[in-house]
Formats: sequence, C-alpha cells, structure tokens
Amino acid sequence: MGERRTHRRRERLVCGLGLVLVAVLLAGACSSGRGEDAGADPTGTDTTAPTASETFGDLPSPCGPGDANGATDQGVTDTSITIGYGDDAGYQPAPGLSQELSDAMRAMIDWCNDQGGINGRKIVGEYYDAKVLEVNNVMSEACNEVFFLVGEGWVADSGQESIRQGCGLPAVPGYAVSPQFSNAPNMVSPVPNPVDYMPTEFAAAFQELFPEEIKKTGLVYADYPATKDPKDKVVATYGAYGFEFLPCDQIYGIAGESDWKPLAQKLKDCGAEVVYFAGSPYPNFENFLDAANQIGFEPIWFSDANMYDETLAEWNVNGYADRLYVRSSFPPLFEASEVPAVQDYIDIVTASGGEVNQLGSQAASAFLLWATAAKACGSDLTRACVMEELGTVTAWTAGGLHSETNPAANLPPICGMVLKLTGTEFERVYPEEPGTLDCSPDYVQPVTGPLLERANLDGDRIARLQ
Repeated sequence: MGERRTHRRRERLVCGLGLVLVAVLLAGACSSGRGEDAGADPTGTDTTAPTASETFGDLPSPCGPGDANGATDQGVTDTSITIGYGDDAGYQPAPGLSQELSDAMRAMIDWCNDQGGINGRKIVGEYYDAKVLEVNNVMSEACNEVFFLVGEGWVADSGQESIRQGCGLPAVPGYAVSPQFSNAPNMVSPVPNPVDYMPTEFAAAFQELFPEEIKKTGLVYADYPATKDPKDKVVATYGAYGFEFLPCDQIYGIAGESDWKPLAQKLKDCGAEVVYFAGSPYPNFENFLDAANQIGFEPIWFSDANMYDETLAEWNVNGYADRLYVRSSFPPLFEASEVPAVQDYIDIVTASGGEVNQLGSQAASAFLLWATAAKACGSDLTRACVMEELGTVTAWTAGGLHSETNPAANLPPICGMVLKLTGTEFERVYPEEPGTLDCSPDYVQPVTGPLLERANLDGDRIARLQ
C-alpha cells in the first residue's frame, strides 16, 4: 500500500485553522425582485453602530465610514457602489438551487453597510436569477448595471463569458464551474477551481480509508459542463492515488431521470464498490439513492463539497446516504465553536433570515475578498484598481473561514478534509481532530487529458474562447 501513495507526503501536515492566517491584507434570503438596495434597513433605523474593532474571524473588517467620493466607474457614485450577485434559484427542476449564495451576499452587504459601507460608500446589491438556462440574459443586464459581480454562482457559467468579457465586467465569484470561467481573464476567485489543477487531499484520504474498494470506482454525471468537467478532473488525477475507474459511466439528463433504476443497476452489474456522483444533492442525488436502495445497491458514495448540505441531511432519515463521503476545504458548520470565522458567518447570515451551507461560505469569502480590495482603492474606486489589488493576494482564508488559497495565482487549496453523512448529521472523518485540516503541497495535482485540451489555455493559463 505504501507504493501506491507516491503523491502523499509521509510527513503530512495537519494544520489547525487558527494557524492558517491571512498572509496578505490589502491596506438574507434571495431577494424576491431585482434592483433593490440590499443594504437598506426597512425600518429606517441604524441598528448596528460601526466599530473600529469589527472583525470577521481574524480578518479586520474592510467596511467602515469614510469620505470617499466621485463617480469613478460604472456603478460607483459619491454615496454608493452597486454590485451584482445571483444564483439559479428559479430553475424549476431544482427550486432554490444555490440560493445560499445570495442569502450570504445579502447578509454580508447588510453587515458592511451597518459599519458604514466601503470608505463611506453604501453597497447596493442587484440580484440576478439565471435559472440555469438564462445566464446570457442576466449577464447582459449586469453588464449595463453593476460595478462588479461578487459572490455569484451560475451552473452554466461557460455560456456567459463572451458577454462578460465583451463588456469588461470583472467578477469575484462564489464559485466557478467551467474552464471558460474558472480560468477566465478579469476574474479572481477566493477559492480557485482552475481547470488545470485539482485539489486531491480527498483522494489521498480515500486511499487510506478504502484502498481496495477504490479499484472498482464507477462514475455518474450529466452530459453538461457543470458535472462533466469535475468528473474529468477526478479521472485525470485520482488514478495517482490508486483509483481505478470501471468502463460503465452512467450519464443522466440535466433535469434528472424519470427512472434512475437502470443507471443504478448497470453500476451494480459492473461491480462498482465506490461511486462518484457529480451533480446537485436534490432532487437528482436523492432520487438516485432511492433507486439504488430499491435494487439493493449500496456502494461507497463520494462527491463534491456541494453535497455538504443540511437539506440533504434532513432528507436522510431513511439512511440511504449513510455511505456518502464529501470533500471539503472548509471547516464544517458544526465546528463553529472551534473556528470563529465560521461562527461569524453563521451569525451574520442567520440574523438576516438566510440559510447557511458551504456555498454560502464561499460567497461570504468572495465578498470579503472584493471588499478588502475595494477598500484599498480609497476614493479612486475603479475596476482596474480593484483588479490590481486582487492580483496581490497570494494567501487568503477569509479570516479563517477556509483553507488558505492563492487567488492571485488561481491555485486551489493544499488542505482539505473528509466529511461523512450518518443519519441526519454530517460528521468529520479525516482528519479526526476538530478544527483541523490535512495539508500537503502534494495535494494540488496538475490535470491532463481531454478536459485540459478542451480548455484551450494560453501561456498564462487563461482560457481562450472558441
């Protein structure tokens, strides 16, 4: 077994979140309609007085009063900064899809405005619901209305890029899916997901947990970029950790299947002992688990961080997902008492009536990264200035909210952890000590193969539109 772990450092580092510090500092529910001031207090009263000591985890707040002025760029006035955010909540096959992103953004905007905004300019939030299939429409609107996109996440983000790049609209997204966006120009992600590098701590942990079972791994995904690309990255990198992939991929429709049993049966007949599922927790994964149970198929399931979802956990009263393992580079919400930044995220979002999950944490990190850069620009707030400031951030944790990343270089985290769902509760599996992550420079592996070829990157790792 030792020979298989060629990429796993024997002197592996297990890092406490309190030690993963920000090395570089630059100086509510989804809204029902668009165009509202997301930071406005409906009572007309200032309920939270700004304080100089306000922090988010160990990050000094980038928000506060000031005397910034001037209409310096699109979406910027003497008194306000208009940013765009959004999700796919209106997609009918999966209502509420990714709404936690927007819950977090509205709450963070309120939190910042309660302190005085950015150098005294209040933040106005424009909400955009792409409904998966309407990303071009919302991007065309945003191009004419906002200063930056911040904390947004749209499943079909490959379709937006010709429009976004054409109008020069910068983005600090909650998440990026496609190579066209994850390796795009004029975009900086707080937790990068580039097409050419893959975080692999999860694969290394699974090699230790299930060394024999991973030799019979099956794959389930839809034939569209949001699920096909992550699957290709797993195939391109996990083989180095002993994974062997069976020749029986199961491909489902983007809107799900009327009957999932044939897919589950084929995986069972193929001998799959481990199954990677790429997609949304509900309804697709839940429906697939129902089907697998009906035919007595009980493999070890693993998936991406979006499966760390309380709604999925609440659904699992039947125990069908008790063998689900999820990768993460964020300390889990149930360890908020160990990680101040996680507690701050929960407190801020729940106070605004929003729901919390890891997607929301990603949006909160995006907001803090953007706001830190915007603060550094002072009165002269332009897109070019903010992008220049973002380009200096080589170490970022959002105050301890997640593993350290390198936004400037567009590199994913070298730290991670494994969660498991048991009944209606997620639990930590590896590493076992609360508040820790498993870290190694070897846990970021280059991606090779067809996916990288399709990405068509230039010498600066920027995806070229085709």
